[in-house]
Amino acid sequence: MRVLHTSDWHIGKRLCGFERLQEQKDVLAEIAAICDREKVDLILVAGDIFDTFLPSAEAEDLFYDSIKKIAGADRCVLLISGNHDDNIRLSAATALSESQGIYIYGNNDHIPVINKERRVHLEEADNTYAVVSDGKERVFVNILPFPNEARLREDRNPEESFLDKMRRWIGRGESKNIRKLPSIFMSHLFVCGGKTSEGEREIDLGGARAITLDLLPMCSYTALGHLHRKQHFTGNVYYSGSILQYSFDEAGMDKSVVVFDLNGENATNIREIKLKSGKQLVRLAATGVSDAVALLKMYPDALIELTLYLTEPLLASQIRTLKDTNKGLVSIITDVQTNLSSREFNSRKAMSSSEIFKEYYNSLFAVKPSDELTELFLSLTEEEDETQTP
Repeated sequence: MRVLHTSDWHIGKRLCGFERLQEQKDVLAEIAAICDREKVDLILVAGDIFDTFLPSAEAEDLFYDSIKKIAGADRCVLLISGNHDDNIRLSAATALSESQGIYIYGNNDHIPVINKERRVHLEEADNTYAVVSDGKERVFVNILPFPNEARLREDRNPEESFLDKMRRWIGRGESKNIRKLPSIFMSHLFVCGGKTSEGEREIDLGGARAITLDLLPMCSYTALGHLHRKQHFTGNVYYSGSILQYSFDEAGMDKSVVVFDLNGENATNIREIKLKSGKQLVRLAATGVSDAVALLKMYPDALIELTLYLTEPLLASQIRTLKDTNKGLVSIITDVQTNLSSREFNSRKAMSSSEIFKEYYNSLFAVKPSDELTELFLSLTEEEDETQTP
């Protein structure tokens, strides 16, 4: 049986306000094409389908359209809720999705309806596991959605630690594999030692919600979601990573899905298939606006974070110039170098407002302000004077 592992779609997620739905549509279509090309039987989606508990109508429409294409005519999809998902909302469509071979697991007591009309289908299932069959081979999947606060509160045992709860829940799923079938564990968890990204929410709560590697069950393959960087631990434990670069510290990192074959008790031919869709994220730095403009022209199709090292504040007209140069510029960070040690405060009674402003500005930034900035300051002082005139 051939299996594809993906996670952390974050449909609806923006980058500094920049809309990325078209990129998400493209990459999900690419995953559907990979399923066709690789003749995938079973798809595991390990959580964080949406970016928020209340996704937009456009995000939900994209999800339903994409997941149907990924399931195709005869594949099986097992999908779990992550920490970004409202598990109840996500599971609401199960009455319709299960007839399409799409089984959604949230933190609830829903028992999947088994439909054996499809080539790859469920033979057994409850709210903690699924036995998937392609008519020749069977695989047992132990399923644990992200343990959200509601589930943790409902499990009333104040003396039981988070790790003890996880051990018990994982063990309960494993106990259902009575026939000792080849097995997969799928969950949305933070494993100690995993590398996080800037775009992720605080996920380990100071370590209180992290689990150790030895807590994971002995199985053929562990399919995890939660961390956006793809990574691999011993024992065929994989984070497939997010489908797009969602934060600038992921700039330059490849995104992929994991595909493998399950033959008997062994996961073989494990390989990462690179995803080509979506814009690349780039971090740039320049010492002035003219240098920045030249850099921005070199990356016409990227989403860009620009750090500017300046000796005076950035003007609105300069910001417009930068954004007009490259529409993918979504973040500007300015670092204005000041020199406060050379300030001198002499009598200013005979000085005009413009002279006082220029001297003060020069004491801060070691350069004279531009005429445009001086005129802006004077216009503000004139408005202040007008409001105070009796």
